[in-house]
Amino acid sequence: MKELKGHQKKYLRGLAHSLKPVVLIGQGGIQGPVIKVIDEALAIHELIKIKFNEHKKKESKKEMAATIENSTNSQMVGIVGHTIILFRQNIDPEKRKINFPKQS
Repeated sequence: MKELKGHQKKYLRGLAHSLKPVVLIGQGGIQGPVIKVIDEALAIHELIKIKFNEHKKKESKKEMAATIENSTNSQMVGIVGHTIILFRQNIDPEKRKINFPKQS
């Protein structure tokens, strides 16, 4: 996946504003089943929010977010409090739900 540009991330954060988290990560952290659920959610929605319930340290959230990104081949668009926003564009152009506006 190509690295997202700043204006693309800003556009996606705007789209994600009204979304509810589809995955909640608790004390168990990110183990195999959680990664699979996140991967499936990205395949369906392309843009999702994930909420960390039990992790207070910012560093641990960033580490887990990086692990999720690598495991699901997605990109983090933003992090607000205990919530991260992830994006992975569908490979099939006909199944894509999010199309970026043309930049002038």
